[in-house]
Amino acid sequence: MRLPTLLGLALTLVVALLFAVFVGDQGPWYFAWVIGTVMIVLISGAGAVLMDAQNEQNPSEEV
Repeated sequence: MRLPTLLGLALTLVVALLFAVFVGDQGPWYFAWVIGTVMIVLISGAGAVLMDAQNEQNPSEEV
């Protein structure tokens, strides 16, 4: 059970190191871009869930 986990983590490490070598000085930019994109998607999803919850509480005020 531990061997597949270890192999998966080792593969992830190798991919991350190769990516870091290939992008060089552009690494921080790509990191910020990926983190920013993930944050935008998560915040948009949270906003949609909150809006849906509000609409369920006040069904007579639907737009």
